[in-house]
Amino acid sequence: MSGRYLLDTNIIIALFGNETAVVNQLRDADAVFVPSFVIGELCYGARKSGSVQSNLAKIDDFIGDSQILSCDAETAKCYGDVKNKLRLKGQP
Repeated sequence: MSGRYLLDTNIIIALFGNETAVVNQLRDADAVFVPSFVIGELCYGARKSGSVQSNLAKIDDFIGDSQILSCDAETAKCYGDVKNKLRLKGQP
């Protein structure tokens, strides 16, 4: 299925893990968009991992083929609101 996709951290991690459903969905994407704060979350996770350099390289390779969306103040406020709602539901 072709189309334009806005990816979050969990989807990119699933893509890195070669999860079939995610890979198949994105295979023929017309465009992939990644919010800048998602890159920050991925880099944070990579730095906590046992394979820091390898994971950072994987992120760099991935974002080289993606369109990065800047984060403005309104986007950041929405992110904080969503993150807090997830926290209240018991999700990190």
